[in-house]
Amino acid sequence: MDKEQQFCQSCGMPLIPEILGTNADGSQNEEYCIYCYKDGAFTGDFTMEEMVEFCAQFVEEYNKNTGQNLTREEYKGVLRQYYPNLKRWQLSADQLPHATSPIKQQLIDEVNALGIKDMPRIDNLFVLQGSFVNMEYTINGNKVKLLDDNATYWGNQVEKQGANGRCFGIACDEHHILVSEYGKDGADAELVVFKRRG
Repeated sequence: MDKEQQFCQSCGMPLIPEILGTNADGSQNEEYCIYCYKDGAFTGDFTMEEMVEFCAQFVEEYNKNTGQNLTREEYKGVLRQYYPNLKRWQLSADQLPHATSPIKQQLIDEVNALGIKDMPRIDNLFVLQGSFVNMEYTINGNKVKLLDDNATYWGNQVEKQGANGRCFGIACDEHHILVSEYGKDGADAELVVFKRRG
């Protein structure tokens, strides 16, 4: 008999072995996904409402998996009802393992120091799956991908200032910083910066 489906006790994502979070000793954590919980701490210091806002951007994936057709606002309503039942949102602030990964703040500082025109300052990075952020770019006439679909990256997406619907995507790890610019759903992705750290 199958074990009952488990869900991340932070974001509500169905937990499968490939995306289990990790404890401080590197062992798998059975309660949280890798996007929310890595190396024994949460990857983002969110309030519940901030988590709702962050997860609402994945409404199309939710609709695809459930056969529903919710708007982003309707999906936020679903999340607001669901999240209070999850363990993370029942803990008091002093019980939460905080997202204090030293590399995260270093990466935020390094990305902001790039001074990219029309890119707002970033104040947070999240753990994202490589396959989610690994876009295809045309370089010297060739289509190339620069990231590893199976790795995880510290990343974020911010709207380009004054550009209708264009966004900057950020993906970093201990070795590289990548910043790209693209339209809706990653259309017309252009590489802005790809540099080795240090």
